[in-house]
Amino acid sequence: MRTSLTAATAVVLSAALAGPALAATPARGAGAHHEATRRAIEAAVRDGVPGVTATAKDAHGTWSTTAGVGNLRTGEPRSAEDRFRAGSITKTFVATVLLQLEAEGRLSLDDTVEKWLPGAVHGNGHDGSRITVRQLLNHTSGIYDYTNDETFVRRYFSKDGFFKHRYDRWTPEAELAVAMRHKPLFEPGTSWSYSNTNYLLAAMVVEKVTGHTYGTEVRRRIIDPLHLTGTSVPGNRVTLPQPSSRTYSKLADSTTGPTYDVTTVNPSLAYGSGELISDTSDLNRFFKALLTGRLLPPEQLKEMKTTVKADVLPNARYGLGLIDRRLSCGVHVWGHAGGIFGSISEAVTTADGRHSLSFNLNGDWTDVEHTQAVIEAEFCSGQDR
Repeated sequence: MRTSLTAATAVVLSAALAGPALAATPARGAGAHHEATRRAIEAAVRDGVPGVTATAKDAHGTWSTTAGVGNLRTGEPRSAEDRFRAGSITKTFVATVLLQLEAEGRLSLDDTVEKWLPGAVHGNGHDGSRITVRQLLNHTSGIYDYTNDETFVRRYFSKDGFFKHRYDRWTPEAELAVAMRHKPLFEPGTSWSYSNTNYLLAAMVVEKVTGHTYGTEVRRRIIDPLHLTGTSVPGNRVTLPQPSSRTYSKLADSTTGPTYDVTTVNPSLAYGSGELISDTSDLNRFFKALLTGRLLPPEQLKEMKTTVKADVLPNARYGLGLIDRRLSCGVHVWGHAGGIFGSISEAVTTADGRHSLSFNLNGDWTDVEHTQAVIEAEFCSGQDR
């Protein structure tokens, strides 16, 4: 959550922890067409990730696999049905709700933040009357990312700070106040920088327009219609619903040293930028529905897929809560990545919705190359999809 999308840094767990966790559990579905993906997942576990759960869906059917463990203490394996903190994939859900509201004529992407949240974005050079809803959604607002604040980092991303403050309750207003203590990164619309504050504000706009919490609108408009039974907006709930695995972090800038169980945490500190809980099957269903027009009219889907240059991931451009990634084989996949304490997730789907992949790692320190390798293996392995 703190460092761009995945909060991930390169690391290897000790051999004592990684040793017994190498074997993948038997895959379900058309596994012959996903052999390269399975190998890439096992490679991530060999290099130190405690465990991985993944589900792909294509013309051959649905395929699920796991590797490694969901509990380092007991050695219990991960489950294909695991629910996990999806981190910044929350942003795609929030953006979808805002675009639905635009389609209903209840707001415009060119509305200013000031129109909906008077006085909220001000001070230290911030001016909500010069920032549009669109600029929030595509990260061109220039607003400082509250999760980069030095005090916030010390409180939540260090061992002592995390274990003292992991159950703190945050309000969006308090989180916004952290951001407003800093100057903008650039003039609105002149550059790009990933900022969790943008989606804090986007969720607040949803609430101002509808009169309901953003979580209520996500449930009513997306979760319930698509029957996403493993997906929820937890609010202040600190535990993960079952089935789920334990999650692990180093809680330090160093990529070595002790590994800590960070499974229980109050996700209100992430709010509309990253508090969603989901599973791999639900994420595949969501992105397919989104990209095939079940959730948005053509005009709004076109807006969502209108991208700007971004340095968030290799060969990636950023739309409105949606990332377009060009893979080494030329295939484009749309989706989002997410990182939050002890959890790294990826969900990507082709534009026609015919081929989807979602997976989760229950350790937050791995190199982005590992997640990229899994995606490349699934979509560029040479099989006819």
